[in-house]
Amino acid sequence: MSVVTEDAAGGRRRSVAPALVGPATILVAFVLVVPMAILFRYSLNQFVPGQFMVEAVTGANYVKFFTDSYYLNVLWTTVQVAVACTVISLTLAFPVAYFLARTTSRFKSMLVILAVFPLMVGNVVRAAGWMVVLGNEGVVNAVLRWVGLTAEPIKLLYTPTAVVIGIIAVVLPYMILTLQSVLEGIDYSVEEAALNLGAGPSTTFFRIVLPLAMPGVVAGTVLVFILCMNAYATPVLLGGPQFKMMAPALYDQIARSTNWPFGAALAFVLMATTLTLTIVSTTVMQRRMRR
Repeated sequence: MSVVTEDAAGGRRRSVAPALVGPATILVAFVLVVPMAILFRYSLNQFVPGQFMVEAVTGANYVKFFTDSYYLNVLWTTVQVAVACTVISLTLAFPVAYFLARTTSRFKSMLVILAVFPLMVGNVVRAAGWMVVLGNEGVVNAVLRWVGLTAEPIKLLYTPTAVVIGIIAVVLPYMILTLQSVLEGIDYSVEEAALNLGAGPSTTFFRIVLPLAMPGVVAGTVLVFILCMNAYATPVLLGGPQFKMMAPALYDQIARSTNWPFGAALAFVLMATTLTLTIVSTTVMQRRMRR
């Protein structure tokens, strides 16, 4: 009787599952898949000045991208910035996340709110704030001149360094929260056991904490890398007109040049590059986790 009851319960769960997943699947299909399919169709059209877009089926837009050194350099710059921001964010976020996960202070909730607080401010506002900080008459140059390290302002704004700093400021809270949620699930007694058995702090971190925290490292790295690859406001405001990443270049083609076919091709190249690098890096990290 119990076997029959369990089989019936399992059958009911299997019949309920499609009803629960169905609405979300339909919503994703309409909101994400259908617009992407339309955009891909646009990428196969031709752009004729004065006629906006001529319907066709051609790969000329993709050929143009991969044969134009300018756009290849833009893609390479985007990947470099995204990788640098992801690595630096991981390095900066891990100590903060570890402290938040291990602290027993009654102000822990307040500390978490402080870590999340930057997300309550828009990217444009934060980029504008960094423009004030990094400008020739900004806070950084003022402090450097006051200390006597430089007599003339150092060019910080409209440089790749400014873009990296601005993007890190945007994505750092995501990395902190992702790592903290995983680190809190690691029993501290495991670390205590390693220390009691003679392992030093660095050995405990690299042999115990880091391997157990790898799911959070993978999740945070993937999330931050995707955000960095698609950054728009920060590169425009902090990088200036001479510094180009894929998202601003895509916007220029669609909004300014009204070249929708080529802009759509840029969008799919960016998406394909992001997915490919994400899958490769995730696979590599997961293989190391199994060792």
